[in-house]
This record gives sequence, C-alpha cells and structure tokens, in this order.
Amino acid sequence: MDDPHEPAALCAACLKPAALCVCADVVPLANRIALLILQHPQEQDKTLGTARLLAHHLTQAVMKVGLSWPSLAKALDRPADPQHWAVLYLGSAKAPPEREVTVLTAKGEPCPDQDAALAGIEGVVVLDGTWAQAKALWWRNPWVLKCKRVVLGPKRPSRYGRVRTEPRKDALSTIEAAALLLSRLEGRPEIETALDATFQRMLERFRQARKDGTAGPAPVRAIAPRRDRRTRH
Repeated sequence: MDDPHEPAALCAACLKPAALCVCADVVPLANRIALLILQHPQEQDKTLGTARLLAHHLTQAVMKVGLSWPSLAKALDRPADPQHWAVLYLGSAKAPPEREVTVLTAKGEPCPDQDAALAGIEGVVVLDGTWAQAKALWWRNPWVLKCKRVVLGPKRPSRYGRVRTEPRKDALSTIEAAALLLSRLEGRPEIETALDATFQRMLERFRQARKDGTAGPAPVRAIAPRRDRRTRH
C-alpha cells in the first residue's frame, strides 16, 4: 500500500507529478531555429514551470541548469556563433508597440531594418527563472552580449491568468515566449498553436488537481522578457 506521506513520483521529462504531467500528449515539433534554455539553479517551480515541458516539445532544444558557461558553444555542446543567435533581452527598450518581435541595437533602440536584423538567426537563448535570477544569468554569461537582442510585444496576456501572480500584465511564461518568438521567426503559426495548447492542458490539469487538493500552492514568480523592466523591481 502506498504511503500517503511519500512524495509523489515525478515525470523524468518535465519533473512534474502525474497529476500535472501532460508529456504523454506532446507531439515533438521539428523547429528549424534552435532553442537554448538556461535555467537558474534556484528555479524550483516544478508545479507551474514550463521550461522542461518546452524542451520536451521541440526537436532542437537544449536545456541547461547552472549559472554560467564560458561560451554559447560550451552551453550547447557544439560549435555555434553567437552573432547568428538571438537572446530575449532583459533591459529597457523603446520598441514599436505594433510589433510582436523587435530586434534592438546595443543602445536599446529598434534596428532600422528589422527584416534584415531578423534574417539569419539560427537560434534563440531564453533565460528561465525569476526576474532577479534571469538578470543573474544575463550578467554571468557575457557572451550573450554578442547575440542579437530581441524583445516581445505580446498581443494578449499570459494564459496563467489567476493561477500564478505575474509582476506585469504583459509577462509571459517561458513556453509562451518561446512559442511566440519561434513561430514568428519561422513563419509557422502552428508552433505557437501547438505549444499554447500544451500549456493550456497543463493549466487545466493544475486547476483540477487544485480542486482535488493535490496541486499544492501556486508560487509567485514570472518569466519572459518584454520591453521595459524598469518598473518590475
């Protein structure tokens, strides 16, 4: 007989208990633009976090847990030129409100030729953790400064809704941010549709588990950079 006090077994892919795991329904997507997820080691949101689920969903995705890596190539365990990669930017920016994806200059201004700036991007770096943890990852890995800086302007709020408190109404989960960015860069809306559907299934299972008393409390945190973080701390 199972011990009710024994911790529930976690899925090896998403590290969630069975009540929240949706991995069995995930159909891997063959993304052309690679994804690198750098997760802060103190990120412990196994209940509502989406980084591992995101990595499980894409055929070209690498997730690393740590604070710093000597280079992009070391983080990926393969050769890579950071000048051909983009990173979701953590600083303030004056991006056009009508754009969902904007590439910035080193001074935080929109690049004059957005189409040219977006062309040739081979991969995207996403930092996973609280705002403070994401900033720590940014400053501990100076090679990200060689990547193209990208900010997002989502047209709708996060699907988290009331299940997890976000610092701003335009904040997105890691899986939502990657879905938006990859779908726009590749011109494949089906990427966003599939990832959003998986995220929605996870949230539905969480809401049901919470009703059953098996979900635990929802943590207060946020991830997904947008355009101006000066008011987030």
